[in-house]
Amino acid sequence: MRESGLTVKKGVRAFWSGVKKAIKPTVPRLIALAMLIGVVAVRVVDPVSLQMLRVRTFDVYQQIKPRPQTPGMVTIIDIDEESLKRLGQWPWPRTLVARLLDRLTEMRAAVVGFDVVFAEPDRMSPQNLADILPYLSDAAREDMKSRPSNDQVFAESIRRSRVVLGQTGMPFDRPLPSNMPRPSVAVLGNGLDRWVETHRGLLRNVPDIDQSAAGHGVFTVAGETDGVVRRVPMVLNVQDGYFPSLSLEMLRLAAGQKSILIKTRADIGIEGLRIRGLPPIRTDANGRVWVYFAKSNPEQYVSAYKVLDGTAPPESIANRLVLVGTSAAGLLDIKATPLSPFLPGVEVHAQILENILTNAQLQQPRDASGVEISFAVAIGLSMIILLPLIGARLTLVLFLGLAGGIGAWSWHAFAVQKVLYDPVLPSLTALLIFIFLTYTSYAKEEAERRHVRSAFSHYMSPALVERLAEDPSRLKLGGEMRDMTVLFCDVRGFTTISEQFDAEGLTRLINRFLTPMTGVILDRQGTIDKYMGDCIMAFWNAPLDDPEHEIHACESALDMIRALKTLNTALKEEAEQTGRTYIPIAVGVGINSGLVCVGNMGSEQRFDYSVMGDDVNLASRLEGQSKTYGVTTVVGENTEPKVRAFALLELDLIRVKGKTIPVRIFGLVGDRDLALTPEFVAHREIHDRLLAVYRAQKWDEAEVALALCRDSDIGHLVPKFYEMMAERISLFRTTPPGLAWDGVFVATSK
Repeated sequence: MRESGLTVKKGVRAFWSGVKKAIKPTVPRLIALAMLIGVVAVRVVDPVSLQMLRVRTFDVYQQIKPRPQTPGMVTIIDIDEESLKRLGQWPWPRTLVARLLDRLTEMRAAVVGFDVVFAEPDRMSPQNLADILPYLSDAAREDMKSRPSNDQVFAESIRRSRVVLGQTGMPFDRPLPSNMPRPSVAVLGNGLDRWVETHRGLLRNVPDIDQSAAGHGVFTVAGETDGVVRRVPMVLNVQDGYFPSLSLEMLRLAAGQKSILIKTRADIGIEGLRIRGLPPIRTDANGRVWVYFAKSNPEQYVSAYKVLDGTAPPESIANRLVLVGTSAAGLLDIKATPLSPFLPGVEVHAQILENILTNAQLQQPRDASGVEISFAVAIGLSMIILLPLIGARLTLVLFLGLAGGIGAWSWHAFAVQKVLYDPVLPSLTALLIFIFLTYTSYAKEEAERRHVRSAFSHYMSPALVERLAEDPSRLKLGGEMRDMTVLFCDVRGFTTISEQFDAEGLTRLINRFLTPMTGVILDRQGTIDKYMGDCIMAFWNAPLDDPEHEIHACESALDMIRALKTLNTALKEEAEQTGRTYIPIAVGVGINSGLVCVGNMGSEQRFDYSVMGDDVNLASRLEGQSKTYGVTTVVGENTEPKVRAFALLELDLIRVKGKTIPVRIFGLVGDRDLALTPEFVAHREIHDRLLAVYRAQKWDEAEVALALCRDSDIGHLVPKFYEMMAERISLFRTTPPGLAWDGVFVATSK
């Protein structure tokens, strides 16, 4: 019972220790929290740059999943290049437009909307021609003046049909005529003028035409800051009057209603927009609809000349909403949309009509900003709390999971519910905080490494001290070339380990690690060159002669691994007693031999006894490759001939970073006793066979040899190496390296 109680107390203490660490207000956390508050403030202000980032995400959604085409609802009578070629340049005489409208009426068009404005009297009217045509008789001149104008002829055609005339907003004052038809908008509530798009003037049709139509709609379509059309206003404010859009007015006329109801509140804008008999029209607070674009359908277009010459298919007009507009480039009605950089403006209205009629409208909920900010705060706080606790690697996995989850949620809302939520703000918030905290952790680690280097920089090997005592004249700058063996040993995952300790505890841990490692090296006649934080650099055959320096370096590497096991056992027991997470210390070792320069390096004021040379750099590179190849110790080809009595396995022919000539590298997996066992001898034979057929690009034979290596009693010593080889073989099967391949692997990391 007492042991059980102690266990519970330890668990509670460990829990509260974790809680205190999670909420400890460190400077990096406070800065990250300030950054999070700043992100929230930026989202509340919502600058144009952030808006553009958001809407372009929605553009990508539409590009991935555009709205399905819905033929049979809307037809576009296209004033295209061919129609201009056959019928003359625009504007056409109003009598020709009247004939076009009469043909559409005869073909039973449900409603005809004009995406053009007839703002000036027709210059081709008989009255105008009578004054300018020479050689007319007085009788003919009087006859022409007595005939109806082209505008009147067009007006009569309009009265015989169901027509919505287009009009456009103006950026300057333009008085509205007193006798113009009243808008069809009914407003329930107040404050609408604060929210809807405002224009100072309105360009309308000439009075004869204007007063004959059953409906009037504004066809103004403007792109956003980047020129792309995404949202189109359904209602505009002009001189304190509210005017419907062209598509909205066409829907009202098609539904046979007298008015369009807009419900509004001064504090939140437009609450609803309804036409009786039709689905609710989803707009934002400013009365704009998000257009869900389908890919342009050429069959939706009918050339105007085909309607006039009777070749247009009757079924393309009958009982459809018909828009008259232009795709001719010279008439400058081309828009950019999320799906196309060049779309006739008239098709934007057609897409809006299809959106509403099929109830396929996009909507950005009123609570979207609140939801996005909540996600940003939640994921940001998760980064701030967890990154110092679980380390950068696990936090990166967490970030990717959370960001991916938010992206999937946002996509599902769009694809299934046609609702727009921005996944970018929460993900960018998390990424920003992750980068900042990872950087501060890295900076802290580097500061600790510099501290450790400074603390041990004045220590020299005992052998060097004795040599200098015997001959003080050697204490000067300069060096000599010697055949030496160099060893680098570095701790794996030092950042994660350091997060478990404060500065004092980390220093004690480093001391406990370096002490036995140093003892092993010194026992084997090695010299400690320097300590670089958690890294040890040592060499053999200087300052004292050592004819077996290669062997002593390899023996030191094996003894260091044995000493490390003892240290890890003690650390595990201490971690269990204190309730701290146990993270074992693992090292990578690189050994290489060669002709290097050794001596006192530095300045007259301060110097160290050290080694320099290309083979020193190679030893450092080999230590870095130990993680890649899944072995603890990597030995260079200059060392290997002198240590073949050890259990060595060839790893690769590699071109390390910073070198152009490839080198053969080996893994030191055991001592002389292991090398003499029949199991190792047999395994090395299969292992060498694997490398031979791999370099010969015999992938089937390589896989057979690989399987035998994995099944061998020795295979468990280098499992990661064989995993790597399996990946390479699989890759080369699908992407062969080519006949010119020399079997060399190019290392991209140090």
